[in-house]
Amino acid sequence: MTTPTDITSIAPRDKAEILAQALPYIRKFHGKTMVIKYGGNAMTDPALQQDFAEDVVLLKLVGINPVVVHGGGPQIETLLKRLGKEGKFIQGMRVTDAETMEVVEWVLGGEVQQDIVGLINQAGGKAVGLTGRDGAMIRARKLRMADQQDPTREHDVGQVGDIESIDPGVVKALQDDAFIPVVSPIGFGENNESYNINADVVAAKLATVLQAEKLLMLTNIRGVLDKNGDLLTELTPREIDALVADGTISGGMIPKIAGALDAAKSGVNAVHIIDGRVPHALLLEVLGNEPFGTMIKS
Repeated sequence: MTTPTDITSIAPRDKAEILAQALPYIRKFHGKTMVIKYGGNAMTDPALQQDFAEDVVLLKLVGINPVVVHGGGPQIETLLKRLGKEGKFIQGMRVTDAETMEVVEWVLGGEVQQDIVGLINQAGGKAVGLTGRDGAMIRARKLRMADQQDPTREHDVGQVGDIESIDPGVVKALQDDAFIPVVSPIGFGENNESYNINADVVAAKLATVLQAEKLLMLTNIRGVLDKNGDLLTELTPREIDALVADGTISGGMIPKIAGALDAAKSGVNAVHIIDGRVPHALLLEVLGNEPFGTMIKS
């Protein structure tokens, strides 16, 4: 658990200087869209939750357009256990049968989403919760997942989706009316079936469609680390391939990196993987002049 930082001892002149140093970044990003993947400790620690909500509201008030995409794996797992159902994973992907999909929709589109909306509203913003069904935003199809050892074999992971298309119309309409969209990663198929989609993938695709200035992905680590545990502040596609090949990047970091790289190649100006355990991590990245986390560049 984090505790709020005491800033009462900072002199008014120093506070004014800190705000003045943020001016070039406010000017640079005014009117631009930033997609934020919200997850990890930042979603579960009350102090970090409040910091996140305040950061999002501040960005909106200085003329930047934040769009929040959230996950909710731990919350889904908690409810499944409460119902006596054990979560099953194949190659890091949650197997989502019909019963699990009901839980996913209830948790992501209900409990978690409304908690985030409430936090942002309490901090002075105007947030609106969306799923992929709203405004026919996220059309999806069943994910075909090949076996990592034998690509000729496929695993059936149930109602897990792969994005076919994203229509950002409802997001843009909300932005134009000064609202902050909060998106749950749930899509729908051609027969109106629901699909559970990786939140990192949704954030990356949405950032691409919106031609966002930045995609910011909050994690529980400082960024991408090398074999010695040192932070890699910038990565290129070639360097990423090498890190995946030698196992430095593995597990749940792979879809995050893949989505970040796709977004960078598709027109998003900068993709940052940042440490959501740090208080006010968003402001440190967007309005600071020091390298923070890992930047993926095309």
